[in-house]
Amino acid sequence: MSSRRNFLLHTALGMAATTMAPFTVAAAAAVPAKKALLPIGMAGYTFAKFDLDQAIAMMNRVNIKNISVKDIHLPLNSSPEKIKEVLGKFSAAGINVYAVGVIYMKTEKAVDEAFDYAKRVGVPLIVGVPNPELLDYTEKKIKEYNIRLAVHNHGPEDKLYPGPKNAYDLIKNRDERLGLCLDIGHAARAGEEPSKAILAYKNRIFDLHIKDISAAVKDGKAIELGRGVINFKKLVTALEKINYAGVCSLEFEKDMSDPLPGIAESAGFFRGVISTVNS
Repeated sequence: MSSRRNFLLHTALGMAATTMAPFTVAAAAAVPAKKALLPIGMAGYTFAKFDLDQAIAMMNRVNIKNISVKDIHLPLNSSPEKIKEVLGKFSAAGINVYAVGVIYMKTEKAVDEAFDYAKRVGVPLIVGVPNPELLDYTEKKIKEYNIRLAVHNHGPEDKLYPGPKNAYDLIKNRDERLGLCLDIGHAARAGEEPSKAILAYKNRIFDLHIKDISAAVKDGKAIELGRGVINFKKLVTALEKINYAGVCSLEFEKDMSDPLPGIAESAGFFRGVISTVNS
């Protein structure tokens, strides 16, 4: 279990960076370049109860500049005009839309729609849940579109992919563009320690959903990062070891009607841990 006290100072520094980034750019420019830190993003589902402008405003408050956009804010059947409008708002805020999803795919038609959608939005990655019997067809579409797909695990309640191993075992011998979106909270609830999963499935991990949980059991509840049982120092160390090249996207589900305080605390804590590992 991560000790919040071990990272308290770095957490405070991380939260300060969250709110004071605009004032530190000039000073940072004078410091010799260091190894790039893991990029932090947001899983769009976090903002399920808010409109696009509110979601962007919250991301700006915590200085997070990457998002996997959910169909809540950009529907799969969006017109070219709608796509241009939504992407334009993100761009104006300096936010990079790096993926779409999570998208559920229960039919070949749904797989077709997901890849067409990703192509029209212009992203290189789909976070998705294709039914296992559709993996052959999904692999075919990956080759056709040259768009990667990351299978998302959803915990013990999920009959398809409870933990990342359930997905990995089905994709490990398939096209290298078919990988995993490792949801660390759901993985822990399903009995897989996140840092060990990262080391085990390394080059197939395309995306991460970062959260903490109160207990590593089925009924574990979502909680602010650092208050639960996930060892984030081990997690970040494992990511550094595999040279993880994706985004670490926070997915805050504890209070989705008022997520900003929890997002800010979680982002500050995670930045503090990253700084600790890199110091």
